[in-house]
Amino acid sequence: MSEPLALPRVSPAGKDTDKNEDMEPGRAGAGKRVVTQRGGQRGQRGGQRGQRGRVLRRLLVHVSVVIIGLAMFLPFYWILSASVMTYEEVTAIPPRWWPADPQWGNYTAVLRDPNVPLFKYFKNSFLVSTAVTVAVLLTSSLAGYALSKLKFPGRDAIFTFTLSTMMFPVFLFLIPVYYILKRFPLLGGNDILGMGGTGALQSYVALIIPFVVSAWGIFLMRQFMMTIPDELIDAARIDGASDLGIFGMVVTPLVKPALATLAIFTFIGQWNYFLWPMIVTTSAPHLMTVPVGLRLIGTAYSTAVNMNKLLAATVMAIAPSVCVFLALQRYYIKGFVLSGFK
Repeated sequence: MSEPLALPRVSPAGKDTDKNEDMEPGRAGAGKRVVTQRGGQRGQRGGQRGQRGRVLRRLLVHVSVVIIGLAMFLPFYWILSASVMTYEEVTAIPPRWWPADPQWGNYTAVLRDPNVPLFKYFKNSFLVSTAVTVAVLLTSSLAGYALSKLKFPGRDAIFTFTLSTMMFPVFLFLIPVYYILKRFPLLGGNDILGMGGTGALQSYVALIIPFVVSAWGIFLMRQFMMTIPDELIDAARIDGASDLGIFGMVVTPLVKPALATLAIFTFIGQWNYFLWPMIVTTSAPHLMTVPVGLRLIGTAYSTAVNMNKLLAATVMAIAPSVCVFLALQRYYIKGFVLSGFK
């Protein structure tokens, strides 16, 4: 007997069920492709929105930086322009931002005035600032090397004590340091006991010695040297190098960014320091530095008449600090980043 024919199954609605089942995989695949395409489009739109947001944020940051930079540069620009103005232009309302006829003679008038020995002020400030900067670089780098790479009892306690000295205001040390320098033996007519004269008060020693050690400088150099691998130190020591040899030939070349950063801060800070030089040079006018001299210039030139000349002297006083910063600025950020500051 022949086998019975298999009839196709029919759904209640009269549709061919087998055909529907054969077509379902194709429809499912097409549906998945449509969903995938829609998801991809949404992802692209989301990525574009995110990219636009990042661009806008960067634009806002750059615009903010430009505005802040202009706001900080504006006073310097006005001082520079006002230093070559006439008195009427300096006091004009609304203010003028550039003179109609630059008065470069304001600078020569200040430099040639016999009552204002500006060259002597510059010489004193340069000698004192340079000597203090060199001394701070030497003492801070040596102390930083000892506190970071040498192991000895009390090392951490010494470092903690060094940091604690930064919490005391400088005003606490003015009177003690003054009397120590006044009783300095064998200087300024003093005997071996520090009696009978002025001590070190009427010499450059009084302007230099109190600043040859910087707690902040020691901290900066120590933090920077902590990033130097100990393997370099051990390798040099195995080769027979002494501690001073390791410091000079291995460590010092690696800490140039930190040294440049410390030099910038020390030189500019010492160049602009006013309080201690004013106290010392009260009895020694020949040692007056630029900040103290500017005060005398303000007295010699009445601000009601010669404000432009006073501003010309101020520009000349600012110039060395700006030059030092511009010469070493590329090391500034690098020194902070590599020394552990965030």
